[in-house]
Amino acid sequence: MSLKIRLSRGGAKKRPMYRIVVADSRSARDGRFIERIGLYQPMLPADHPERLTMNEERIKYWLSQGATPTDRVAVFLGQAEIIPMRERTKGSGKQKVLEAAAAAKAEEDAAAAAEAKASEEAAAAEAKASEEAAAAEAPAEEAAAEEAPAEAPEEGGDAEEQTS
Repeated sequence: MSLKIRLSRGGAKKRPMYRIVVADSRSARDGRFIERIGLYQPMLPADHPERLTMNEERIKYWLSQGATPTDRVAVFLGQAEIIPMRERTKGSGKQKVLEAAAAAKAEEDAAAAAEAKASEEAAAAEAKASEEAAAAEAPAEEAAAEEAPAEAPEEGGDAEEQTS
């Protein structure tokens, strides 16, 4: 059972008040709930102490049981410092949130690609350095091999005839 901490609407027409409830995610917005843990009255002034009332102890309990708050309730809990504030985007509709997540994923992929490219370049540089080192050793051996036949003809007179 997936639990949500969400708002349930009540009040009269054009005079809303919302209960903060813990409910099964499959139940209707204003339907069955498990426990009422707070009250939000948006018609009261912003500085009124009864505009938002919450039972913090029960909220912490339900969060520990795996309940996830909806976006609006998460803002309330963040302001009350019960949970860390979520990063909000302007016009925080689902599309904006998905775009922000996609942009973050693209940045991570670009960083990973840059890191892979840097490691490939480092490997190529190491291979080139080892080839250069091998090439530097190889001519010295070839020079020694070339000198050996040049010394052999000096010992015998037939060698001059063979080279001419």
